[in-house]
Amino acid sequence: MSDPPPETAEPPFSPMRWRQGSLLLLDQTLLPDQEVWLDCSTPEQVADAICRLAVRGAPAIGVAAAYGLALGIAAVRDAAELGPRFAAVAELLGATRPTAVNLRWAIDRGRRVFDQSAPAGPAAAAAALLAWAHHLAADDVEINRRIGEHGAALFATGSRVLTHCNAGALATAGYGTALGVIQSAWRRQGVGLVWVDETRPLLQGARLTAWELRRLGIPFRLVTDSSAGTLMAQGLVDRIVVGADRIAANGDTANKIGTYPLAVLAARHAVPFYVAAPLSTVDRATADGAAIPIERRRAEEVTEVFGSRIAPPETEAVNFAFDVTPHDLITAIVTEVGVLEPPFDQSIERAFAMAAEV
Repeated sequence: MSDPPPETAEPPFSPMRWRQGSLLLLDQTLLPDQEVWLDCSTPEQVADAICRLAVRGAPAIGVAAAYGLALGIAAVRDAAELGPRFAAVAELLGATRPTAVNLRWAIDRGRRVFDQSAPAGPAAAAAALLAWAHHLAADDVEINRRIGEHGAALFATGSRVLTHCNAGALATAGYGTALGVIQSAWRRQGVGLVWVDETRPLLQGARLTAWELRRLGIPFRLVTDSSAGTLMAQGLVDRIVVGADRIAANGDTANKIGTYPLAVLAARHAVPFYVAAPLSTVDRATADGAAIPIERRRAEEVTEVFGSRIAPPETEAVNFAFDVTPHDLITAIVTEVGVLEPPFDQSIERAFAMAAEV
């Protein structure tokens, strides 16, 4: 778990910007056809953006929530209103996405910042929360770069890598986790081709990952989710790297629905299966995957595509947003402090100990 060499690159793309008292969020529901930035000046607008996936991806949700906390306090003038207002905003944002642990992680840290600054009054609390949100965003980008460099070392020259959903710059404050690994490996000639799962039902792979890879100039091919087994059976996949929304203490990992079948197929075909995520995505308070809450979303996301019905009227659908990959199907977890290998309960504890020493 040694420090990676520094990477020289242009500033990464970020799906969020702070401008004149507002959080600007790239509306990912409109990509790739339109690049529309939402102007969020209230925490309610941030919460709505998170709920409807205008901003998505565990790290990005955490950073957006941090800015949401700052926005929630910015308009408070009466010191007596500070505590109740912060509690209400934290509850509002915390209820938006139950699986992504970075959301709770960010709110808990924001609460510490608030508790320390609130005695000095509303202006001090608002300034402290905003400064902390800026720091969190910048830190996320640096963490993702480190994840990328550590993960790149796992790639042989010209590897054909498969990824699922979107874990790139769009899912973070910038650079990305799984796509950050791919991007860093590409710069080292470690990637020859990326297989992009379309990722039903909301097509984050087809809409977002393909959009990012095209911007980066990395060669890719879009495939249906159900093609993955055939690709592996034909020997066309050398690596699989995905992101994570929550990692339990034993290494069980929740990620976008469809990740678990990929891990099963990878084990069948002896393809290394890597998870790339910051330590903030590891929830040591959750013992294993069985304790991870799995979000269910609207049935219409399954029965419709972009507002057009594809199933017969009155069709009932179940829409799990995530699944859990057992730790024994994961080859390694790539973090900002290094590559964690089984047994994950031990390597995770060592990783946190290392992070505490920095």
